[in-house]
Amino acid sequence: MDHLGLFYEEHLWKNIEVYMRLVISALLGMFIGWDRSAKNKPAGLKTFTYVSVSCTLITIVSIYSAEVFSDSHINNRMDPMRLTAQIVSGLGFLGAGLILKDGLQVKGLTSAAMVFFVGGVGIGIGAGFYGIVFASVLITFLLAKISQLIESKQIESRLIETKQIESKHLATVDENEQKRTLQRNPG
Repeated sequence: MDHLGLFYEEHLWKNIEVYMRLVISALLGMFIGWDRSAKNKPAGLKTFTYVSVSCTLITIVSIYSAEVFSDSHINNRMDPMRLTAQIVSGLGFLGAGLILKDGLQVKGLTSAAMVFFVGGVGIGIGAGFYGIVFASVLITFLLAKISQLIESKQIESRLIETKQIESKHLATVDENEQKRTLQRNPG
């Protein structure tokens, strides 16, 4: 890989796959963020796009800097995934900022998990693992939609149960009220 700092036509065509990693990462991050944005969540399209592309960029820089600078000294051993490990720590910090406690309710867990996931997408695309990343996005998206359907059915059945209990309670209260009225006014 030639030095990535140069940006001219020959360099661009020679390293098109590296630039395509950034584009693919941005599109996948935007796709994942679209779900959160559609639900009016604080982390949406732009947040997930930035996280995914930044993780891809850091992974690319980490991998190729290890390749470029490893020849600088004979005893120099570089770990191309060292920066990637730092991404995970940063994603944890970012995700923690999305989690809010409101009384007994905790909000933002899904958004935090999705930030962590989109970071993994960026790292995977940056490392060039397209197939596994596309598969994980597809599987996760489909299962999230199925989970959403299951949750809505559960909520619907709970509402029906609650209404049935309320109607039975109201019927009992109404019956008891009628009995009291009859006892007070027997004739």
